[in-house]
Amino acid sequence: MPLSLHPSVKKYVHYVPPLFLGLAAIWLFAAGGVVYSLIFLVGILGSFFSTHFLLGEIRRVAAQKKNLDRQLIQSQKLASIGELSAGIAHEINNPLAIIGQEVEWVRVLMEGEEIRHFSKFGELADSLREITHQVDRCKEITHKLLDFARKKEPLIQSVDMNRLIEDMARLVDKEAVQKEIQIIRKYGKDLPLVHTDAPLMRQVVLNLLNNAAFAIGERGTITVETGQTGDDAVEIVVRDNGCGIPSEHLAKIFDPFFTTKPQGKGTGLGLSICHGIVSRLGGRIDVTSEVGKGTNFTVRLPIAARKGDHRE
Repeated sequence: MPLSLHPSVKKYVHYVPPLFLGLAAIWLFAAGGVVYSLIFLVGILGSFFSTHFLLGEIRRVAAQKKNLDRQLIQSQKLASIGELSAGIAHEINNPLAIIGQEVEWVRVLMEGEEIRHFSKFGELADSLREITHQVDRCKEITHKLLDFARKKEPLIQSVDMNRLIEDMARLVDKEAVQKEIQIIRKYGKDLPLVHTDAPLMRQVVLNLLNNAAFAIGERGTITVETGQTGDDAVEIVVRDNGCGIPSEHLAKIFDPFFTTKPQGKGTGLGLSICHGIVSRLGGRIDVTSEVGKGTNFTVRLPIAARKGDHRE
């Protein structure tokens, strides 16, 4: 029958061998074997520190494996949902196209003189406008589903990330000013060109900026920082002082169709698409947040392109 130890005892088990060796050294010293005792003690210390070093390495490797497993599970989940999303989008697009055509036909009929005298002509026109608006909204969702599902290979080129981010920040500036949101730029100096897909990265940066503005609502700051990390990566940070994300939601924030926005305000696909894009470009995206204080999204991209990427 295997020996079972209480959890409070298990953490001290690895101290037992050095303890017995120490007692043996004391006994040797008492017996007069000073030289042998010193040699023995050196061996004990070496064994003790080696054990601690190995335990630290085991913990580090275990944490790394756990992180890689999590990334693999996320990638597999995104791939499966991507295939399902593409099928759904195509099935929905067909009836949407028919609805759009029928709306246009009704509008043509409404130009007739006899229809204009209809007592509820105004209500009919309003209804058609609402139908068109909702059809356009559905089309936007299906386009996002298709973007999420696509496995298009990145088209790699040398990109000035500071300029790319500035272009996207200017797109958000007008709406930000209206809401009294300040966008603070902290671009790293002498940032190296990044070999990446510029259109895809524009999509990522714009999504992060729009999310930050939405989280703030009115009166706040968005900070965009860039810098080089080590010799082989560039880091992009988008920070806001908005409402923050509850800790229980952080683990699901990149899951498809998960959103913290109110119903009707988001599809839950934006961050999933961002995660997929950054992963395809050989990078990673992380998030930290505190409710009431704000959220940080950090994107790390390799400076050099990966093997197999298509160059422009």
